[in-house]
Amino acid sequence: MNMQKLLLTLKITLISTIFSNPALCQCSINVSSVNFGAYDVFNNISTTSTGSINYDCSSASPVPTSITIDLSKGNSSSYNPRQLKSIDDSLNYNLYLDAAGQFIWGDGTNSQNYINSALTGTVTIYGIIPARQNAKVGTYTDSITTTINF
Repeated sequence: MNMQKLLLTLKITLISTIFSNPALCQCSINVSSVNFGAYDVFNNISTTSTGSINYDCSSASPVPTSITIDLSKGNSSSYNPRQLKSIDDSLNYNLYLDAAGQFIWGDGTNSQNYINSALTGTVTIYGIIPARQNAKVGTYTDSITTTINF
């Protein structure tokens, strides 16, 4: 049987929201990308992967009362679905706050966003590519902007 596999990667970049006085504002963030690896178009099971966001706002002044983390739409015009793109094809996928894929991670408008009162933390990004998508062999990527608000 001739199995078609796709190499898929997701690049996540960071933009940090800053108060009017940047000298008083200190949050650090480190993002680990979601890398799906090979995608088998004949597999009946969705392809999953995880990434993470580590943040530390313990030095922020004034001390924030809550932290929110938003993820952008990336290459897509909406949050559902997001799209990984190659030169001449696309593949639907999404990023979630939960492993079951119930809560799409976005900016809080037509999706959810991460909200917590903890000044430091590690948050898991759950990525899911639905099974049995007809896509050409290639490298598929998306660039997601991560924004931390405090």
